[in-house]
Amino acid sequence: MVWATLASCIFRHRNGEHIGLQDSNPSGAPTQILGSALYEGRSRDSDMWICGAVNVFLLLLGWQACTAAVPGMLNVHLVPHSHDDVGWLKTVDQYYYGSLSRWRQHSSGSGGCRNDKYSLFRFIQVETAFFWKWWDEQDEDTRDLYKSLVNSGQIEMAGGGWSMNDEAASHYHSTIENFALGLRRLNDTFGSCGRPHVGWQIDPFGHSRETTSIMAQMGFDGLFFSRLDYDDKTNRINTRTMEQVWEASANLGSSADLFTGVLYNHYSYPPGFCFDINCGDDPFIDNKRSPDYNVDEKVQQFISFVNNQLKAYTTQNIILTMGEDFNYQNAHMNFKNMDKLIGYVNALQANGSNINVFYSTPSCYLKALHDANQTWSVKEDDFFPYASEPYSYWTGYFTSRPTQKRLERMGNNLLQVSKQLVVLGNVTDDDSQAKIVGMMEAMGIMQHHDAITGTEKQAVADDYVRILSEGISGCGDVTRMAINNLLSDSNEASNLELKSCLLLNISLCEETESYKDFLVTIYNPISHVVSQYVRLPVSGDSYTVTDYNDEEILSQLVPIPDSILNIAYRNSSARNEIVFQASNLPPLGLTTYRVTLVANKLQGRLSQDLEESEGSNEDDYSDDSFEETDGNDQSLEEDNNDGGEELEKVEAEGDITIGNDLISVSIDGSNGRVKSITNNGIEIPVQQEFLYYEGVQGNNAEVLNRSSGAYIFRPISSEPISISETVSTSVHKGVLVEEVHQVFNDWVSQVIRVYKGETHVEDNVSKEPITRFTTNLESEELFYTDSNGRELLERRRDYRPTWTANLTEPVSGNYYPVTSKILIRDQNKGLELAVLNDRSQGGSSMKDGQVEIMVHRRLLSDDAKGAGEALNETAYGEGLIARGRHFVFAGEIAGSDNVSLAAQERLLAQRILLAPWVFISRGSSAQTRSINKKQFVGLTNSLPENVQVLTLERWTDNSLLLRLEHILEKDEDEVLSRDVSINIQDLLSSVMVNSLRETTLDGNQWLSDTDRFTWTSTDTRHRSEVSRDIQDFSITLTVGLNVTSALANYATEAGYYNFACTGSVPGMLNVHLIPHSHDDVGWLKTVDQYYYGSKKLTNN
Repeated sequence: MVWATLASCIFRHRNGEHIGLQDSNPSGAPTQILGSALYEGRSRDSDMWICGAVNVFLLLLGWQACTAAVPGMLNVHLVPHSHDDVGWLKTVDQYYYGSLSRWRQHSSGSGGCRNDKYSLFRFIQVETAFFWKWWDEQDEDTRDLYKSLVNSGQIEMAGGGWSMNDEAASHYHSTIENFALGLRRLNDTFGSCGRPHVGWQIDPFGHSRETTSIMAQMGFDGLFFSRLDYDDKTNRINTRTMEQVWEASANLGSSADLFTGVLYNHYSYPPGFCFDINCGDDPFIDNKRSPDYNVDEKVQQFISFVNNQLKAYTTQNIILTMGEDFNYQNAHMNFKNMDKLIGYVNALQANGSNINVFYSTPSCYLKALHDANQTWSVKEDDFFPYASEPYSYWTGYFTSRPTQKRLERMGNNLLQVSKQLVVLGNVTDDDSQAKIVGMMEAMGIMQHHDAITGTEKQAVADDYVRILSEGISGCGDVTRMAINNLLSDSNEASNLELKSCLLLNISLCEETESYKDFLVTIYNPISHVVSQYVRLPVSGDSYTVTDYNDEEILSQLVPIPDSILNIAYRNSSARNEIVFQASNLPPLGLTTYRVTLVANKLQGRLSQDLEESEGSNEDDYSDDSFEETDGNDQSLEEDNNDGGEELEKVEAEGDITIGNDLISVSIDGSNGRVKSITNNGIEIPVQQEFLYYEGVQGNNAEVLNRSSGAYIFRPISSEPISISETVSTSVHKGVLVEEVHQVFNDWVSQVIRVYKGETHVEDNVSKEPITRFTTNLESEELFYTDSNGRELLERRRDYRPTWTANLTEPVSGNYYPVTSKILIRDQNKGLELAVLNDRSQGGSSMKDGQVEIMVHRRLLSDDAKGAGEALNETAYGEGLIARGRHFVFAGEIAGSDNVSLAAQERLLAQRILLAPWVFISRGSSAQTRSINKKQFVGLTNSLPENVQVLTLERWTDNSLLLRLEHILEKDEDEVLSRDVSINIQDLLSSVMVNSLRETTLDGNQWLSDTDRFTWTSTDTRHRSEVSRDIQDFSITLTVGLNVTSALANYATEAGYYNFACTGSVPGMLNVHLIPHSHDDVGWLKTVDQYYYGSKKLTNN
């Protein structure tokens, strides 16, 4: 906590603790481990661990660094701040070098704080992406001054993430990474004095339980935000529940509880008190001879405002945000007028006023609330969906810019692959580390609430793609080095090309199309053995595939759908995809396959193009050129059929069925649509169709004329329009996969696939189009969505848990973020339908038995929420094509093979998030001759199915960060929803761990040093913290989505044999003397007689 941290800075420097990971750690937190490994070449002078000479007295007094609230007074905490979007209307660089002139002026602005005149000012710094741009340009004197201001508490770090992350579209994995990156560098630079203790999520468009849970697990004491539903806010103001304890997890108990406060006036200055250069409010004019003298007027205006605000809160402390977007470009003007405000208002205390105004910070305000020692209300659900006013539900951004959302998810996939391979492949050079950091920073930018949301201008969206693409390119270099190290037994690494095919979403890969002989190296970032179907576009007609033992395996050629072949800008000669199963991929391991073009070899492919029915549905929007092909690039398991059988003719009469021994899909022969899904003998009628909502195009002059836009989803009608009544189909059946290609019209197509051995169905999808599944399940108005990919939350149609809902938009008001899964259940029948996705989308259940997901958006009007342009994405002059995947489960809730359906969905969600990554190299080239291995196994043993290595990251030269995750909630599965213990000392095949200590979730503070505030609430249930247990090298993960983070000292495979060994002399007979003693624990004497030295033999 801040007060304890400030008081401890000097103390801990004098009493540094040896932590066993690297060397003594003066800060008492794992700060020393961070330094040069993360930001090479940036100085870490010893004095950064000592709280500076400025205001040392305040440091020693701890909480007295905060201005004390005066009992019996209304204490008004002024919190100066600036909200700096990491891209929105301008790119990141345009903001920094243009609008953000404040950063260039910061040194002179801070320099003024040397004067006693400004010794009491406060300011909070939030988004760190901009801050480090500024920091890297400063000289040491300016840096030292800034450190002294941080150490004195005058500048407080709040939030601390690389960006202020969105809470709807961001996956929990990326959210953790965003916070960890920002907090790590703050800790590295400022020590524990710079560690944020309060979340500051003032601008995201709704707030999730999982984000709050993550902050609590990182040691935060509180959270403040501004955006919540207008009806919810009105209710909270009237009931004085603007501040409460948020119980953010149904699994983690009080470990995830976080005090949460709603800001009263958005995050803006009080009306009339904005003093920056872009403000229109009058400053204090306190020359009484001036005709514009306004002190009395402004003071009374201020007093009236704070008295009104007090009515919404329950203590004698209120917080006033003194800032806005990109403010304090003239810090001197701001603080000069705030000084006057404080002076003139407080002067009235001599006349009996009870208002006490002073500079403060969020943590000081939080401390004042804690000292009030009162009982607080609780919240258990989340703050979605957010409506800013009637008819303005911010649910469109759940889906906006779907291709950008998919690219971000791929970026996280590759980042985790890269970080794991850096550790396993012993990549230690500075250039590779810099590239990993570059990708981490790019992913941090992508979590920004105007990036992953798709609510930025198009030019900014293009720049986000540029930034992320550069990071992906850097990761390609790093993974190439690591894999070549791992596949070579010699001192010289191999030199495979190892290129990634990043355009498989349009079945395009230059290497697989042009090479007649190529290697497919697959890395599995999952902690279990998995089997993966691989699909690669090829130009030839016959291929063989051999595994790492040089044995030929089954493969199948499948035609690329016409909807993909007809993409105007797809410059490819491939008309087919080669499909094969990469079986038993080792956990955190590599396997190499070889694909070779051959002549006149029958592939054992069963294929036939069947025009089951023709149908075209012309509509007014056919020229929008949307396409969402939820086609699948992966699935799992195995098949033992011979691949040499001849093609089989598939009859086209009646209904069409594709499937395997476990699951089948029936297609209605009369209209080409899905008719039913059968799983383990249980048939569930399922009708799947594509429809679209037509968005309102208003003038935004008043709430009734609000347009549908990048933020807002507002359909003209509650009933979506069917895209096509009949669907043309073609069927392709083979030994590995059976699929139906569907064409709904010229801008919507779909591929439905069932792989051999799978228990789910994949569909390939292409106004505001939705896919809708209709069943006969009686879901009783309930449906379930995930919170950032983690816990499931129950949703009830037309309902809000904490106030009486009055939904002015019946569709949009029932839409929720679907980060990874949406489902409905029929408890009476014991059946469930679940749809998993490969990116964040919006979804709902508008009728019992239905699930709908919005897959794309193209709008012709802006919604006047800031972006200033319509969400009208194009590519090469045509509507942007988005291709994605949905994974459909339908069956008994109890599941099959003693694994519940919920557990099966959890396991698949992990494989979607961290899919095996495919690298392509030439098969017949000089580079391949140096390969001595075609497989590498990263884990000595596959982890239990309910445990996943969430993070494996090189921390410093000889330490790593390890996060282990229990992936199931309580009661989701009778077997897998149990505690599990993992010994990690020799878990990694190329690394031996020789010390281990648990940290907070972000990895920047010892868990044992964390002492969060506890609060008294109206919830009288006993809520204990989650049990933590690390004994030696054994980590016990309690059930319920528990994540354990730890820093470990390690040695590489070569290192742990050599770091303490006397070297053998080449050419000599080296004789190894092994001193030892064998000590029987009792035999001829008792244990004690042996130990204490008695010469007497036991009588027994």
